[in-house]
Amino acid sequence: MTHIRRSLMPLSWLYGVGVDIRNALFDMGVLKSVSYDIPIINVGNITVGGTGKTPHVEYLVRLLSGRYRVAVLSRGYKRKTSGYILSTPSSTMEEIGDEPWQIKQKFPEVYVAVDGNRRRGIERLTTDEATKDVELILLDDAYQHRYVKPGHNILLVDYHRIISDDCLLPAGRLRERPSSSRRASTVIVTKCPQHINAMGFRVILSALNIKPYQQLFFSTFSYGTMRQLWGDKTLELDTLRKDNTHVLLLTGIGNPQQMEQDVRRFVQHITPLSFPDHHYFSQRDAVAIHQALLALPKPHIVITTEKDASRLLRLKGFSEEVKQSLYVLPIEISIMRDEKDKFDKTILDYVQENTSNSIVASRKNA
Repeated sequence: MTHIRRSLMPLSWLYGVGVDIRNALFDMGVLKSVSYDIPIINVGNITVGGTGKTPHVEYLVRLLSGRYRVAVLSRGYKRKTSGYILSTPSSTMEEIGDEPWQIKQKFPEVYVAVDGNRRRGIERLTTDEATKDVELILLDDAYQHRYVKPGHNILLVDYHRIISDDCLLPAGRLRERPSSSRRASTVIVTKCPQHINAMGFRVILSALNIKPYQQLFFSTFSYGTMRQLWGDKTLELDTLRKDNTHVLLLTGIGNPQQMEQDVRRFVQHITPLSFPDHHYFSQRDAVAIHQALLALPKPHIVITTEKDASRLLRLKGFSEEVKQSLYVLPIEISIMRDEKDKFDKTILDYVQENTSNSIVASRKNA
């Protein structure tokens, strides 16, 4: 349910004026949006907090990397560096940020770069000797970065916080007005429960006011085999209920509600322990995690996300019991309503059509 802080509405009005002026300057061409002669797909949102960008970017990497030379460009949120950095297998989370680090670890063959200046990042990727064979670029979280005009703009909307029911910061969680969704080529409603009836889909379709030139899809989380963060053991979610296992669900992600609901389908006893999105875990947190685990009856385990695992690994001082009990749950997305093939075709058609006229084709011909 969307929570609006009514007392902050005057500040939201002022914020909205600033956002409207900025967008108007781009729409009039006073501020310039640059298009590039290479396929560029943006995956972003207009909501503060998690909408599942990283699993959706990873889905596109899996779809495209076997066919094209793919690069992922992110700003590297909360990294401790600045400027353009092309990641390597030895890059640290502090250097490039937790989400780019996760993507590079899972897809070492893919170029992963970070730069708050997306124009510079694109130009470096397409001209530097190390990466100039790139054939398409996936932009991570650049919906508000209008200095770049993506060829295909994917807007993610959280099922639990539909943008039509929300309002601008700081009273709500919108970075832009819902009408800015018109810039999207594709809209994906994310974190959906796995069972939505036809009426539920129609309600959301009506609320989002999808334009004739846009496509709407729905996605849900799917979960893989859990693995120990500090060990080699594996576990399946569906074995936990029959073992009457108590779970401490440890998350530092935006809007973990759907993940909690999903895990509850497999676990009878679950205790959430949530931290802010991109949270850097401290020694105090290590103690709190240990105490929360000890408070649970045995058998008990800790489940966390891949994104959180990258930040937990860097922290020393976890008790041996936490280390032996902590499992990482891989999260992927599934396109719902039997529309996976339709979504894949939408993306592949865009890339194929735009690659044929891109600088990539010119290089190949040369």
